[in-house]
Amino acid sequence: MGLIIFIFGLIFGSFYNVVGLRLPNNESIVKPGSHCPKCNHKLSWYENIPILSYLFLGGKCKECKNPISIIYPLIEFLTGVLFLISYLIFGISEQFFIGLVLSSLVVIIFVSDSKYMIILDSPLVISSVLILIIKYYYHGISAVGSSLLSGIIVFAAMYILMLLGNFMFKKESLGGGDIKLSFVSGLSLGTYLGLFYIVLGAFFAFPYALYVTIKKKESMLPFGPFLAISMLIIYFNLEKVTELLKIVLNLN
Repeated sequence: MGLIIFIFGLIFGSFYNVVGLRLPNNESIVKPGSHCPKCNHKLSWYENIPILSYLFLGGKCKECKNPISIIYPLIEFLTGVLFLISYLIFGISEQFFIGLVLSSLVVIIFVSDSKYMIILDSPLVISSVLILIIKYYYHGISAVGSSLLSGIIVFAAMYILMLLGNFMFKKESLGGGDIKLSFVSGLSLGTYLGLFYIVLGAFFAFPYALYVTIKKKESMLPFGPFLAISMLIIYFNLEKVTELLKIVLNLN
């Protein structure tokens, strides 16, 4: 079963590459089909097999021989691994299906935010809807209301941080996508873990922010991938992080 889920992850990862690279440019994710970005060679089915095609082609386009970005197979592999981790930790359960949704969202964010510094609205909306459907299926309408409240609280906290950052630095400190991602985090993690995700994301981003500011003299950096990493780490360790927060905050 684990192997099947991993293979499905590879296939979905190939699709997420397309989503993350095309939608920011307002391009269709359906047409044209997969092609070489250098010579526009249309890929045949055997050139479109996740990871294997990259290896068989030696990392180069069959026609023009230009290098194929290593990002493509890496994203495919990452998606497969995240899908497999969700299964190994949660089995076939509510948490497993939410884990697949979050893993998919994180992968798309990595592609779009790393390359274009954009977190797309459509994956955020679709992820939110799917999470609420899963919550409703397993726990009913009360769970949907509770999740929505948590999402709103975490969203508001991030929005307040943005306002404070804008005031302090006299410029935009956070992107709208970062704030909307926090809503999804609140839906899936709950209020306390959702707020902790912001702190953990900032902790992960701080070393990179220092490097970019000092070495490259740049003030803009993609915060989304760090928030996404934070969300997944917490989600895959729900019980441990919850117990830790209870101890630190003295929660009953």
